[in-house]
Amino acid sequence: MSTAYPVPSDVSPVTVKNAASLLRIVALSLISGAAIASRLFAVVNFESIIHEFDPWFNYRATKVLAAKGFYEFWNWFDPTAWYPLGRVVGGTVYPGLMVTSGVIYNILHWLNLPVDIRNVCVLLAPGFSALTAWATYMFTKEMKDESAGLLAAAFIGIVPGYISRSVAGSYDNEAIAIFLLMFTFYCWIKALKQGSALFGTIAAVFYFYMVAAWGGYVFITNMIPLHALVLILMGRFSDRLYVAYSSWYAIGTLSSMQVPFVGFQPVSTSEHMGALGVFGLLQIVAFAQLVRTHVSSQQFQKLLVASVIAIGVLGASAFVFLTIKGKIAPWTGRFYSLWDTGYAKKYIPIIASVSEHQPTAWPSFFMDLQFLIFLFPAGVILCFRQLRDEHLFVIIYAVMASYFAGVMVRLMLTLTPVVCVASAVALSTLLDTYIDPTEPIPAEEDVDDSASVVTNGSSAANAPSTQTQSKKAKKAAAAAPPSKGPLGDLVAATVSSTSTKAGASSKPKGIFGIDARLVVILNTLAMLFFFVFHCTWVTSSAYSSPSVVLASQNPDGSQHIIDDFREAYYWLRQNTPEDAVVMSWWDYGYQIAGMADRPTLVDNNTWNNTHIATVGKAMSSSEEVAYPILRKHDVEYVLVIFGGLIGYSGDDINKFLWMVRIAQGVWPEEIQEPNYFTPQGEYRIDERASQAMKESLMYKMSYYRFAELFGGNPGTDRVRQQQVPKVGPTLDYLDEAFTSENWIVRIYQVKKEDPLGRDLKSANAFEQGKKRKRTKPAPRRRAII
Repeated sequence: MSTAYPVPSDVSPVTVKNAASLLRIVALSLISGAAIASRLFAVVNFESIIHEFDPWFNYRATKVLAAKGFYEFWNWFDPTAWYPLGRVVGGTVYPGLMVTSGVIYNILHWLNLPVDIRNVCVLLAPGFSALTAWATYMFTKEMKDESAGLLAAAFIGIVPGYISRSVAGSYDNEAIAIFLLMFTFYCWIKALKQGSALFGTIAAVFYFYMVAAWGGYVFITNMIPLHALVLILMGRFSDRLYVAYSSWYAIGTLSSMQVPFVGFQPVSTSEHMGALGVFGLLQIVAFAQLVRTHVSSQQFQKLLVASVIAIGVLGASAFVFLTIKGKIAPWTGRFYSLWDTGYAKKYIPIIASVSEHQPTAWPSFFMDLQFLIFLFPAGVILCFRQLRDEHLFVIIYAVMASYFAGVMVRLMLTLTPVVCVASAVALSTLLDTYIDPTEPIPAEEDVDDSASVVTNGSSAANAPSTQTQSKKAKKAAAAAPPSKGPLGDLVAATVSSTSTKAGASSKPKGIFGIDARLVVILNTLAMLFFFVFHCTWVTSSAYSSPSVVLASQNPDGSQHIIDDFREAYYWLRQNTPEDAVVMSWWDYGYQIAGMADRPTLVDNNTWNNTHIATVGKAMSSSEEVAYPILRKHDVEYVLVIFGGLIGYSGDDINKFLWMVRIAQGVWPEEIQEPNYFTPQGEYRIDERASQAMKESLMYKMSYYRFAELFGGNPGTDRVRQQQVPKVGPTLDYLDEAFTSENWIVRIYQVKKEDPLGRDLKSANAFEQGKKRKRTKPAPRRRAII
């Protein structure tokens, strides 16, 4: 192994190698510990609890698996979801996350460690973050060396872009998916470099694990074929590429089809056709290479041209024909939304309504990646210096992930690993250059001076070789063709650096003086320190707060916990019948099912757009229109989230326009978005609010009795910064059942039909003593005699 400073002569190379291996193991262990510890802020500051929305379904499904076994989970039909339709869970879920937790849970109990399944789920993501750091180390080591691998492992261990989806309690598919992503890519690179069917098979096995765990497996499905295609187009086809890709694709595709939710999609959907097409192209190229060895060059050229044209036409025709016939499914709306950011808002508002599907703002890149976002381009450029097959993979990965991360906030997660890898390559190269004590020979010094000092602490014994190298370099420079502009200079520089790396002759390169090296090294250490500080601050303050538990500060600086969500869900669980159907917006469906254990109309699975539009129509219509919808679906309670009292901006009034848009997509004649704006085009909730807004069920449930809190003074909505009307809305078809301490969660009970058959509005008015005034009969005229 190479060292910057000379090793004592009495130390054997084996000892040096073993010591370096031990240091790397210790460093990786410390990095793994830091990765796990940095994700425990949520448990330390709050408690061991499941976060967000989707994780609550995953946790609920894992409890079924742990309590009843795998086959009960696999055949589980959930009648409480999407009432009255229900949900076949086994066929509509990626089971990898639940199976992983179930296996860990059973192993711990087999070892007589009685760990609760909830704690396994809460701590799964931090545990897998340590594995992700190790996989990133292995991947980056293939790009450069062990030092770059350690830097990449340290970066991904604490970078906020990955921590945001892997803190303790974030029990979502991404918790294990990034480890599977990086390890699959590592196995692919190893298989490609060695031409190993073994590593190709291992890559296929982990690809199958990825397919079973996360829908983002499509990224791998297209990244590896794209890499293989670029290699073919660059004339880098080899037996190694053929063996690696064929083993990965054949075994990986057959394995992925065993997941019920995926089924035959790998051979029947457009998202997977690229991988199939590259597999076919590889067979053709390999066959062409075989034919080339048996025929003459001229015959081969004619045969090649004719074959390429024929196969290309036949392949394109077959793809178009099968797509028209419906054998191959066309691109989905989610795919189109990646290329046209306005597509989802126009045609699939349910996708556009999700905040993490919005385009990424520029500050998010700096918040999630800090100074890595500046090192990232430098690392990608350094990959061009040698441009081996694995470097080409990083370049393609960087380009594709950068685009997708800019289109959708959620895909920042797929960009983060390659940013860490490329940044580690750049920073490692910088440190290698400035730590190396080798100094260049000054230009004015005579090259023949054998007494000149070449290195700090080393003799000038290498001067003759330096002289010979410089002469060869001059001859090579004289024989080189003239530069053809900036591109030619870049290529020449790349070739020069590559030949130098391979042992070609050149002058010793380095940095003059230890002071210059110390300036750069100390500045680099300072930037790394601020990176750690930034990551710790962002993780503790922004990404470690569970959505079901909010925190604020008291005037004395102490922490104040706002626990309205769990308070409301506990009330539902204790005070309503077990079969009571609860209607809410789909965001809260999984939480209601997980914590309150009550049937819901819609939840975060969002598979039935019409059902969600029905809820949107009920929320955006008047009570008279919404009441038949509620009774038709056996709804007994309606839950809304309102943040106007304490300033919680994630409430349903801020999401209300999406309810309107989704309902308008199904009932455009009845629900129209412009009706909920003022004539000036403003979205208001005060006196100037539109009539449709004031009469909507959502508005009435949110602001019912809100003005009473201000004792006759004008009430102010702290989120919208508008004054609400002094006379608040009234409800005739619903009764207020529960309002949480800070008014964040409000639950209303749907009234039964009037036993006398009266309209509920009239019956309510009668009960309040508001009798309908009788009209005075017209006086009769006396007949004139």
